[in-house]
Amino acid sequence: MSEPSPSDVGRRDVLRFGAAAAGGLLVQIAVPGCAPPRFGGVRGGVFVPNAWLIISPDDRVTFVLDRVEMGQGTTTSHAQMVAEELEIDPARLVIATAPAGRAYDNPDPLLLMQVTGGSTSVRTSYEPLRAAAATTRELLKAAAARRWGVAVTSCVADNGAITHPSSGRTARYGELAIAAANERVAVPALKPASAFKWIGKSVPRLDAPAKVDGSTIYGIDVKLPGLLTAVILRAPAIGAKLKGFDGSAALREPGVSHVLAVPTGVAVVASSYWRARRASALVKVEWTEGAIALDTERLRAAFHARLREPGKVLRADGSVARAEGEAATVLEAIYETPYLAHATLEPQNATAIVKDGRCEVWAPSQSFGLAREGIRRLTGFAYHDIVMHQTAIGGGYGRRLAQDYVLEAVTIALRIKKPVKIVWSREDDTTHDVYRPMSVTQMRAGLSRDGTLTSWFERMACQSIIGQIAEEWGQSIVPNSLPLAMKSLAARGAATLYSGGAITDPSSLEGGRDIAYAIPNIEAEFAAINVSVPVGWWRSIGTSNNVFAVEAFFDEVARAAKKDPFEMRRDLLAHAPRARRVLELAAEKAGWTTALKPGVARGIAQTTVFGTSIAQVAEVTVEGRHVRCHRVVVAVDCGKVINPDLVRAQIEGGVGFGLGAAMSQEITLAKGRVEQSNFHDYPSLRMHEMPVVEVHIVPSEEPPTGIGEPGVPLVAPTIANAILRATGRPVRRLPIRRAMEEAK
Repeated sequence: MSEPSPSDVGRRDVLRFGAAAAGGLLVQIAVPGCAPPRFGGVRGGVFVPNAWLIISPDDRVTFVLDRVEMGQGTTTSHAQMVAEELEIDPARLVIATAPAGRAYDNPDPLLLMQVTGGSTSVRTSYEPLRAAAATTRELLKAAAARRWGVAVTSCVADNGAITHPSSGRTARYGELAIAAANERVAVPALKPASAFKWIGKSVPRLDAPAKVDGSTIYGIDVKLPGLLTAVILRAPAIGAKLKGFDGSAALREPGVSHVLAVPTGVAVVASSYWRARRASALVKVEWTEGAIALDTERLRAAFHARLREPGKVLRADGSVARAEGEAATVLEAIYETPYLAHATLEPQNATAIVKDGRCEVWAPSQSFGLAREGIRRLTGFAYHDIVMHQTAIGGGYGRRLAQDYVLEAVTIALRIKKPVKIVWSREDDTTHDVYRPMSVTQMRAGLSRDGTLTSWFERMACQSIIGQIAEEWGQSIVPNSLPLAMKSLAARGAATLYSGGAITDPSSLEGGRDIAYAIPNIEAEFAAINVSVPVGWWRSIGTSNNVFAVEAFFDEVARAAKKDPFEMRRDLLAHAPRARRVLELAAEKAGWTTALKPGVARGIAQTTVFGTSIAQVAEVTVEGRHVRCHRVVVAVDCGKVINPDLVRAQIEGGVGFGLGAAMSQEITLAKGRVEQSNFHDYPSLRMHEMPVVEVHIVPSEEPPTGIGEPGVPLVAPTIANAILRATGRPVRRLPIRRAMEEAK
């Protein structure tokens, strides 16, 4: 089969079919929504794939998953999408994880590299994966039709076989694999929803058995011959630098082979984790002071001061200034959210071997794109000499988008010339995270005499995440063919523009700038502030800050207008039917108007996160300063649902994740040092604190939208709004337990 040139390839053309190395059918296709066009083309005689299907002569059907599994269910949801068009039971698929490669770039405009995040996995894969599977099915049908001398249209694919009903002949996919490699077909029309067998069903999780029997390999489980383990003594304060160290005592300990300086501190390498950890206590280290001026209360003051200056205007509908001048009442409030750690159950870790000009890595990473680019800069190796193996991930939440732990493993492996695994302690994880940014947000609203909401203003003071990560992110986005010096120059320029606020971080005002309420005058500003606290993307990103401020303030406005907060929201969402529908459904299922026991109150809130409309109602008991959330009712519209159980699980997990953060979690600083260190002072939600969560999914035939994160951002405002209804006192600062303790 001759290969088409890129100019010959249409929107639904199959780019490459050929015999796999193992002697089967390998399908590599590229379609819009799969990989950015600039990464397409011929590489090594084959076109770069995005979705891969391999059918072996022994009848194995392998699907290479290009969005990592970190508990959100991509193994199952993506297998369902493939199985639907391939006409095979999803349980029959052999799931392999994708290696590092630009073929697997995420096409989301904020990502554009090999990365799993932003609740994009199903949304960006829904059509491409189905197209790959449908094309494979038609190739197999074509091979069968040629073998039997019949029309392709007379052949039927079902349950992993092609049949010819009129003659009774049948052939398994494996029997046809070699012959199918020589066929060529256009990508067919995808199946209508009415014909779905697997999409829309609660298929049992395909990754569950291995997790139950313990055979799943997480990053921390990786074992290799001669593997050593490293721990790092890290700077005690942000910005502190290593002045010197004495590792002689540690080197005398059993199993310890190396004590060496690395960019992030002093690494102790030994035959096991505990030997390395115990020996690290014997290393004498001197540090510079670091950023001792970094202090939470000083930062709060600086953020508040920044609010007194104009920010960059991101939305300006009508004239807020004029509306406020004409308003009968102007309300104002300031909301605060703290720095938050990710606190993944599996601490950061990675394993690396560097040998003979080749680097091989095993890592629980959300972004092989970032990792490979970082390794390229660190080692100078060619991209094809950097091999990466994806392991299972024990919690991501955005933390594993940063690749610091991967580069630490490679750095040490380069130095010691032996395979090494880096393992962070829980204390390392808590005190050296890339934190969810702290924010301070000024809100104003104008009300007419009859209680009509006439204006809305938001100014958020916050660090720019992209401003901090733009340099490494930018180098990973641009084509690999660009020289490293040019990559670096372009990325540094972008970082400067973002961090200074000249270009606004698009994730910063998510959930604020894009509010759906029909208010005639709206203004949203972002006031960039630069401090040296490392920040990164945290589950639900900017909405985790902004939705708290927007939705909690909305209830203060409704209270001042003497209106029911549900009814006021519903009236202002008349032009947003999906948002209004979930709001109404959540209120209905929660019994919004029904009586509650004394001391119990309900709060309500709604938003749109990654294209998903969601509303929540929380039932909360308030006894003095003690708050307990015991029921959360959620209505969600995430478009076409692949697996209802996965949707419910993500919402339930998001509520638990968000509740722990809203009630108790904060990262505070004193003299540049993070004050929290482990779960005793950075508490995750305990089992007895988990409320009953009821999830109601709105049926939809719209394209799928994100579901991994939407359950998180509404938890804080719904609880705050319930407290407001119960006590008459607004909650304007998180975590809620601190706010309740400080309430007068």
